[in-house]
Amino acid sequence: MNRIKIIFKLLFILSISIHAQTQIDSSKVVRVLTFNIYHGETVNAEKQFDFDLLAKVINDEQPDLVALQEVDFKTNRVLGVDLVTELGLRTKMQAIFGKAMAFDGGEYGEGILSKYSFLSTKNHALPAREGKEPRAALEVNVVIKSGDTIKFVGTHLDHTKDETDRINQANAIKRLFVEENVPMIMAGDLNASPESETMKILFSIWKPSLPDFQPTMPSDAPRAKIDYVLYKPANAWRVLDTKIICNDKATDHCAVLSVLELLN
Repeated sequence: MNRIKIIFKLLFILSISIHAQTQIDSSKVVRVLTFNIYHGETVNAEKQFDFDLLAKVINDEQPDLVALQEVDFKTNRVLGVDLVTELGLRTKMQAIFGKAMAFDGGEYGEGILSKYSFLSTKNHALPAREGKEPRAALEVNVVIKSGDTIKFVGTHLDHTKDETDRINQANAIKRLFVEENVPMIMAGDLNASPESETMKILFSIWKPSLPDFQPTMPSDAPRAKIDYVLYKPANAWRVLDTKIICNDKATDHCAVLSVLELLN
């Protein structure tokens, strides 16, 4: 009888310990969205530039941080609109644009939206061979509700068939952040399949939030996995949820939402 009591007591202690380990600290939870917005030109919507529709895709998921790709800044093709600022106003989030290149009377690059104010920001030019589109990695540092500082990076790697530039860009990003000790999340359209050399380079220091690699593109019938949320170091984060959001009226990519909890 005593032995049975001891076993039940041990099982009870173990269940308490497991429950404690799985409790979630809401102040350390970060909702991250990556979203390729096709330079704001909603692909199948009634309006050519339906910024309210793009904002709704974001607002429906209530993210804390958003990485935007294919962002135009006052180009002729978007009628001189500052896209990231327009989306910031519609989502009530802080907005910042990172230039990758001059284009069509304005600029083209990355955008980040944030519910937190920016402690610091930096835009990193990535290598591109002559004749290829320049690319960038936009970095921000923010303080989340718990008081912890994290780094968030949004990027968009080369889209052409030859992987050389993507590999060079992945190596450049790795060099930039491999020794970074601040907990970090990187998100974006990486134009690379999970088994590619590009992703092998990035996976050497980052973990994917969605290890089963569901396809994200095109949005009307996803076949390719090229949009990712990655985090480092592995022991600093726990993935609580990840899902693919496909709205084929808004853009040609599905968005990816990942909910992560900072553990350290």
